[in-house]
Amino acid sequence: MEYRPRALEPLLAELLTELPALLLVGPRATGKTTTAGRYVTRVVRLDRPAEAAAFRSDPDAALKSIEGPVLLDEWQAVPQVLGAVKRAVDAGAGPGRFLLTGSVRAQLDSETWPGTGRLVRLALFGMTVREQLDRSGPAFIDRVLGGADLEVPAVLPDLPGYIDLALRSGFPEAALSLSERTRDRWLESYLDQLLTRDAIELEGRRDPSKLRRYFEAFALNSAGLAEDKTIYDAAGVNHKTAGAYEGLLRDLLITDAIPAWVSNRLKRLTKASKRYVVDPALMATALGLDASGVLREGDIMGRLLDTFVVAQLRPELELVRPNARLHHLRVEGGRREVDLLIEIGGERVIAIEVKSGAAPNRSDARHLVWLRDELGDRFEAGIVFHTGPNVYGLDEKVVAAPICALWA
Repeated sequence: MEYRPRALEPLLAELLTELPALLLVGPRATGKTTTAGRYVTRVVRLDRPAEAAAFRSDPDAALKSIEGPVLLDEWQAVPQVLGAVKRAVDAGAGPGRFLLTGSVRAQLDSETWPGTGRLVRLALFGMTVREQLDRSGPAFIDRVLGGADLEVPAVLPDLPGYIDLALRSGFPEAALSLSERTRDRWLESYLDQLLTRDAIELEGRRDPSKLRRYFEAFALNSAGLAEDKTIYDAAGVNHKTAGAYEGLLRDLLITDAIPAWVSNRLKRLTKASKRYVVDPALMATALGLDASGVLREGDIMGRLLDTFVVAQLRPELELVRPNARLHHLRVEGGRREVDLLIEIGGERVIAIEVKSGAAPNRSDARHLVWLRDELGDRFEAGIVFHTGPNVYGLDEKVVAAPICALWA
């Protein structure tokens, strides 16, 4: 498989010129090792017992024995290596000395985590369509902020085409190398391994069959605001178990929670987060649905498209400066809702709706128009993504655009 550059690489290369240690995190099989390996002279795979043995017995001595930039792959298999990296950084390791990769979030947010202040964290998610097509140029968020008109690529998908793109997944091997039939089996195997072997390694007391049921219930509600009880009742587990499962799935980096947006200008905003499966193909795999099955299920189709759009936007958040964060907005009672809201630098806002129809009208943009009027100059743009072929205005600062404008 020919290597496709990742959008994160310019930032990764820049940081390595100044920082001694970087940590690249993301779900399994998203290309972390392949990408990070391009920036080092030695790769140590800590999930392989033979390579991990020296780091388990004396991690400081093992690190000192390696010259040049080194990649410590799957650090969580030998957690004590983090302490050795910390000590090496404190002792004056030069820029670009250590790259670490990991496929779990556990310990990363702990106050006692040894990487605090020494390891700068970057996230590498699944490949976007833009990366799969090897498209260069400014990313979508930067184009919107720069005031550029939204464009569409030469090849325009229709609704079934978008479903096929979503089901292709963002895992490089599955998306770039496998036939549809083989890809389906690969995704099922990936999910099975993740919810059995990987989950048990992370937290061995969990029942894989119950965890699978919980993930299916979660996938059924991806891109939604379902109450906790709705999901754990559907999975047949209690509240305590559901909380543990949700934390486990989050630690495995295959689910995400997009927080509600808060603003002093707006009152009675819902505070609940929207749940997402990080890859739309995993969502469909968990539910046992192929493209025709998705097209028959209107609610699932809308959730899959929303999940797909978020999978295209999530990697861009790492690249936007000043800092960009993804939110959703809902006024209590559901009177006003905005599917996605990108806040840049704590000030400017891009608001997004995702529709499965091919020709949204002004009514489909009414919540974006309301938000524009509430925010005034903070409102950069409102976009109604759809599955048709055209870009056209709906109101001042609000346009309708095909989903493929994300990678044009």
